[in-house]
Amino acid sequence: MGKYVLLWLPMVILAIANGVVREAWYGKHVSELPAHQLSTLSGMVLLGLYMWAVLRLWPPATASRAWATGLLWLGLTVAFEFLFGHYAAGHSWSRLLQNYRLWEGRLWVLIPLWVTMAPYLFFRLQR
Repeated sequence: MGKYVLLWLPMVILAIANGVVREAWYGKHVSELPAHQLSTLSGMVLLGLYMWAVLRLWPPATASRAWATGLLWLGLTVAFEFLFGHYAAGHSWSRLLQNYRLWEGRLWVLIPLWVTMAPYLFFRLQR
């Protein structure tokens, strides 16, 4: 599973790049909520393409390994989001939790769900 920890690291770069594009480009032309929603969807596409390629090159041996990879990536993603977001970016815990309010149109929760499920889904599709 150690290689999947290392293979998770480029996902951070993709997510940051996605956020930079949002802030530098379309975030200036639409309000915050639609920018957040578009960024979530584009992030899912970027991460999906990356995860597909990674799991094609280094496929999990079994379905349970694919689920374990997804759960590992979920843990790393949520830990990074909250630890980096709070301690490095200085966001409050309530601001970080706000992104999980699906009932307010906040779609961020789809990213951790996607990162969790994609390894198993791609494992099955690539078989």
